[in-house]
Amino acid sequence: MTCVCVDVMGADKEPAVLLEGVSAALAADSELEVLVAGDASVVEPFAREHDRARALVTTEVISMSEHPAQAVRHKKDASIVRAASAVRAGEADALFSAGSTGAVLTAATFGIGRLKGIKRPALALAFPGISGRSTVFLDMGANADVRPDVLVQFAQMGRAYARAVLGVAEPRVGLLCNGSEDTKGSEMALAYHAALAEGDCGFAGNAEGTDLLAGTFDVIVADGFTGNVALKSVEGAGKFVLSRLKAAMGESLKNKVGMALLAGSLKSMAAELSGDEYGGAILLGLRAPVLKGHGATSARAVERGTLFAASVVRAGLVERVADLCDVSA
Repeated sequence: MTCVCVDVMGADKEPAVLLEGVSAALAADSELEVLVAGDASVVEPFAREHDRARALVTTEVISMSEHPAQAVRHKKDASIVRAASAVRAGEADALFSAGSTGAVLTAATFGIGRLKGIKRPALALAFPGISGRSTVFLDMGANADVRPDVLVQFAQMGRAYARAVLGVAEPRVGLLCNGSEDTKGSEMALAYHAALAEGDCGFAGNAEGTDLLAGTFDVIVADGFTGNVALKSVEGAGKFVLSRLKAAMGESLKNKVGMALLAGSLKSMAAELSGDEYGGAILLGLRAPVLKGHGATSARAVERGTLFAASVVRAGLVERVADLCDVSA
């Protein structure tokens, strides 16, 4: 059995929505166990109703508005803090949470711990590609500023993800930059380029913003500041396109019929861009897989995230990261 600890508190949605997703995950995977972290009134009834669910009773919640580091430090019985501790203690193999991003990153980094030799963990997501090939993109916001040697580790972790999850034998790595030429970029971008070119990380050159959804690279790396801006830009563009399509639907009966026929495809596209296909972004570089879902998550995304967390445990993703980065698991 593979056990995933699911933090059902702290998201924008009510715990009932997350529990619906957990229930669906249990039904879909007979080899899955779930440790559900949250208030007793929420998790204990759920555990009694599901054979492969156990309750981790907590008394505190870290909200989206709280300072992450301070909240994790002072709220020792918060659901995300206790969930990370449970994974470190071996009570679960992986963690899924749709709570505050900062709180999840802080609690997971200090509660579960980094792989020995990993300088910084990084948030990664597989973007869909026009070519049909997905691209692993990291870091999406865990580290605003990083040194060139850290970016090389990001590239190695991204390659491990591409191999374990996407099945790419020799992933090609690109550096997100403002031009494809080797001479393009800021002084820091040029330093990143030099380090990647010298590192053993499958570096294939600079990638432009248009490459994020093109599938021309298997992995694209950036510092967390640049990566988060790029991520929000992609999400914003997706929302703009969908809003314009919805507006067009009301302009005529013909448009309305056409939109109805495309509804399934549009929902699928939106799910791919938001990360719901995998349930959210994964934090690489820790001793166990950690999935971070959207705060406004759906039951479907929680189901996918829980199942994906179990699948990367079984694929040995942590061990692959340790191997490619030449560090200790």
